[in-house]
Amino acid sequence: MVDLSKSIEFNFKGSNKEKKQIILAESKRNIKDYINSLKYRYNKKNPYLPNFIISKNGEIFKIMSEEKYSEFIRIKDVDKNSIIIVLENLGCLKKNPLENCYINWIGDIYKGVKVFEKNWRDEIFWDTYTNEQMTSLVNLVNIICKEFNIPKDTIGHNVKSEEVSSFKGVVSKSNYDTLFKDVNPSFDFKFLEKQLQK
Repeated sequence: MVDLSKSIEFNFKGSNKEKKQIILAESKRNIKDYINSLKYRYNKKNPYLPNFIISKNGEIFKIMSEEKYSEFIRIKDVDKNSIIIVLENLGCLKKNPLENCYINWIGDIYKGVKVFEKNWRDEIFWDTYTNEQMTSLVNLVNIICKEFNIPKDTIGHNVKSEEVSSFKGVVSKSNYDTLFKDVNPSFDFKFLEKQLQK
């Protein structure tokens, strides 16, 4: 694990030792650009910080300790009681017929092997998560759940849920609002559930 919290001063909101939820989200860009955006956007006071980032190759980056929280979801009680894990992922993609490729919202070219296709929340093409990411995610979630006594349960899907605020376990950002598109439809909830129950 690369601990960036010791070398970079990030703008966290507060600290709370009682956590009940792990929220999964995605970077919407490559990991290097995402980390730079955490450092420099909003005049070096970015209020939307995750606790961890997991790269496509499975490397884990710690942005701030598990007790600390930011305004990631923008609901105070949710942010305060959650640990945020962001997965490196370009998110929804658009087909660029002129160059025979797929790009994300800022023009990053998709370099994956295969695009995931599913019509969901007005989009069709999606970046995928790697096996290395999923393995690192399972390992990290197991550690966090044990340390903070969070149940190893998942909400099991990425659609909006009215009960998400009170759920104890692993959820996705898209469970909170239909405006959010992460985690995207290529995420394998069944794999996560099966691995966490081992």
